[in-house]
Amino acid sequence: MNLSVTSTRGTETALQHASAYILTLSCEDQPGIVAAVTTELAGVGANIAESNQFWDRQTNRFFMRIAFTVAEGIAKDDIERGIKPAVERFAMKTPIVDQARRPRIIIMVSKFDHAMLHLLYQIRVGWLDAEVAAIVSNHEDSRRTAELEGIPYLYWKVTKDNKAEQEEKLIALVKETGADLVILARYMQVLSDTLSKRLYGKVINIHHSFLPSFKGAKPYHQAHERGVKLIGATAHYVTPDLDEGPIIEQETERVTHAMSADDFVATGRDIEARVLARAVKQHLESRVMLNGHKTIVFG
Repeated sequence: MNLSVTSTRGTETALQHASAYILTLSCEDQPGIVAAVTTELAGVGANIAESNQFWDRQTNRFFMRIAFTVAEGIAKDDIERGIKPAVERFAMKTPIVDQARRPRIIIMVSKFDHAMLHLLYQIRVGWLDAEVAAIVSNHEDSRRTAELEGIPYLYWKVTKDNKAEQEEKLIALVKETGADLVILARYMQVLSDTLSKRLYGKVINIHHSFLPSFKGAKPYHQAHERGVKLIGATAHYVTPDLDEGPIIEQETERVTHAMSADDFVATGRDIEARVLARAVKQHLESRVMLNGHKTIVFG
């Protein structure tokens, strides 16, 4: 009995003093990738907690996500040196994320605040692990919310004449805060092609329809007029092609002829908030990997 208790405490102590990392990799598929990477990780004393992999037959690209722990004191540089032989052998792209560092996000919002409020709630209850570096808006409507949450609120009015200047301010804000992600939580301004390219893979938008249907203004009213039976929302990365970036998350819900356009709007807002939060969580946990115009999303 005593030996069993001692052993359990020893394991708990070891886990408490472990450092957690996530490694994502992509390369051309060929035999031996998994064996090489896991062998090199074992060489630095890594304990693999979760592993996912995918081979895209069309492009012959291999994708992998490995969550692992190492003994306290083993730094990120030590891990990178340890896996270098495998990285060079297979010409891999291998970002490593230290899970001790809390991701930082910038939320952009206009007047409709439901998606932003859901993000803030999920952060407050701990389901979403992130720090909001700032809330940016082209309206003053959400300032009170930001003040209550203790988050810096930046009101940047956007016009045709100052759009480029405001986007440069956003780039500067990302650099200044070290933000990992910019979230367009119903931010009703189209980002320029230049900004979309500069922040590619770091900006997530929630689109208020099940893409590619019913783009533009009042999508739920368009859907209602067309008598659709399913409505939904799509979270995707922002690209110069409007609302056509790589899709991260989607959801639909059944509606009926008996529902009004306002019912559609209410249902749609709930879906938007959920879909956006899931997409943000997947991104911040390094579960999303870009694969051309598509994404690989490890559950």
